Amino acid sequence: MTERQMIQEILNSEAMEYHFEDVDEDSKEYTLLLKRLDKDVRPVEELNDEIKKYFKSANFDYKEELHPDDVDADIRLVIKR
Repeated sequence: MTERQMIQEILNSEAMEYHFEDVDEDSKEYTLLLKRLDKDVRPVEELNDEIKKYFKSANFDYKEELHPDDVDADIRLVIKR
């Protein structure tokens, strides 16, 4: 399974809207924008903790920005393997 496929599988398990903002396949670093679905009432912090757990267990470095000002997203996520 490629890193990109693993990322998609993790995020699909959380039923979130997401898209890749930046992809560097050479360095295996990915920047994603994540947004809760309309009916999701979980706090962003709780959702971030759940996602972080999955990425950490898959050996990804994880750096998040909650409620980024410059984009319409709940979380900006930079992950690297």
